[in-house]
Amino acid sequence: MKQQWPRRAFGLGILGLALGLAPAASQASEPNAYPERMIRLVVPFTAGGSSDVQARMLADRLGKLYKQPVVVENRPGAGGHIGGKFVADAPADGYTLLLGSVGLHATYGVFGKLNYDPAKDLKVVTVLAEMPHVVVANPSLPANDLKQLVALARKAPDTINFGSAGVGSSVHMIGELFRITADAPITHVPYKGSSAALNDLLAGQIQLMFENPPTTLAHIRGGKLKALAVTGKTRLPALPDVPTAIEAGFPAFEATSWTTVAMSAKVPDAVADKLNADIRKIVLSPEFRQGLADQGMTPVANSREAATRFVAAEKVRWDKVIRQGRIVAE
Repeated sequence: MKQQWPRRAFGLGILGLALGLAPAASQASEPNAYPERMIRLVVPFTAGGSSDVQARMLADRLGKLYKQPVVVENRPGAGGHIGGKFVADAPADGYTLLLGSVGLHATYGVFGKLNYDPAKDLKVVTVLAEMPHVVVANPSLPANDLKQLVALARKAPDTINFGSAGVGSSVHMIGELFRITADAPITHVPYKGSSAALNDLLAGQIQLMFENPPTTLAHIRGGKLKALAVTGKTRLPALPDVPTAIEAGFPAFEATSWTTVAMSAKVPDAVADKLNADIRKIVLSPEFRQGLADQGMTPVANSREAATRFVAAEKVRWDKVIRQGRIVAE
């Protein structure tokens, strides 16, 4: 009997190859060897925005940890869904990651029909970081706080334009939340990424943005933009003199944006678990935490289960705003 078992095992191995079962075995062993080559981290927005800043911070540390290159690749368009679809369709090996966003995971209801389902086709590894937004205006706008902004908008409806990274992006949706809750008739102007919108804001082509801190702080400090409020529950340490919207008398206007690391839903859970553990170590390190704080961001780095629950709850919340605002991507 002892001599028959090796022969039987060998015979089953040959049978498995004949039936095409070998790939499952190689996938099962893959997490132990991962990563063995370059990892691609897709940012579904243009370079220079908040997502891009976070991606490059993570890519640098992850590359050092794995001793493999981690390359950031920008694939903007369709509110981030060009990049999202690209990652969803990527090989199920864990070598193509996504720097996800509110727009990708929670506000895609603005699109009547997508050619993929983010909830089913993407697997969230972790929520990377969370941040309030800053209501920033071109210095030429004659409003220095939210009450003045609302009064100005009501006096001249739809003459104040706010830019965003695209329909359904967090920059757009937080602006819509303000428009709805403050009854402020302002007009949305979508761009292909925050950096393009920010350039027009600096040039005075648009008057307002509800932008992430990382891309606005230097312009605020340099006097090129003025900050009217922040949208979180507490003031930003980087902008201690700027009140929250709650402090300014707008308690319903409280929101944050957040980013994730995600991958194709087809990637084995073991690979996702390894990435979750390693990314959490990086994000919670003092160096990375400080890097986030310098940009006005707070680390999250939660478990895969907690991240999935969080994203689902945010989807419910923003679907309500989409319905109330009758927001549709054309």
